[in-house]
Amino acid sequence: MLFDLNDREKAILELLADRSFISVSELANALDVSEVTIRGDLSTLEERGYLLRTRGGAEPSMHRSILEHQKLHMEEKQRIAKKAAELVGDSDRIMIEAGTTTALISRHLVGKKDVQIVTNSMLAFSYSRMNPLINLILTGGTFRRETESLVGPIAVQSLGSFNARLAFVGTDGFSVKRGMTTQLTEGAEIVRAMSKRAEITWLIADSSKFDKVGFVSVLPLNAVHGIISDTGLSKEAIEALQAEGLEVLLA
Repeated sequence: MLFDLNDREKAILELLADRSFISVSELANALDVSEVTIRGDLSTLEERGYLLRTRGGAEPSMHRSILEHQKLHMEEKQRIAKKAAELVGDSDRIMIEAGTTTALISRHLVGKKDVQIVTNSMLAFSYSRMNPLINLILTGGTFRRETESLVGPIAVQSLGSFNARLAFVGTDGFSVKRGMTTQLTEGAEIVRAMSKRAEITWLIADSSKFDKVGFVSVLPLNAVHGIISDTGLSKEAIEALQAEGLEVLLA
């Protein structure tokens, strides 16, 4: 998410990340620019959904945990998302599960025509809501602020009404022995539901998640067509995944 910002805009978000509010004057002093410049930056960042402007300053638009996750392996996530978006064609039908990397896929669909997206990700919604060539459907459900996601029985039931060619799903960890795992049962239910309704399911995960095991089992690796990861994935890991029948794409 932060990949497309200039240095001053990134600095503003860094200063705001650990606070509930920061003033225009504080930002101007910290970054050695005028308050007029800061107000312009805040307006731009608000338009993109990065923050909310308030009287005299700004506050975060997202839960702190999301902001922290977005900072991790930022360049790798952008490359992975771009690679995933290349698999999407005009008039395609896709599902995007909530996650900081999966949501970025929607940002790389610019130029694709008449793409149908079903998602439980509020991040994906914020990234693509102004794209007139995308038809966007939100699942509904219970909103979880810490993951910017819609979950629960309403979300799962909604997914059962749609058929997609591709599903892009994330994970907190994956390994040959334990498959895909996560920390929350609600997230696992969404992944399973999307996998059932899609012809092809792709796991979207950066290499740091390999051999990490979460609390909740989601799917065995052979339940997905393949994985899109980054070049940090070791040769041994790639061979182990391919031995399980997965196609491995590196970005």
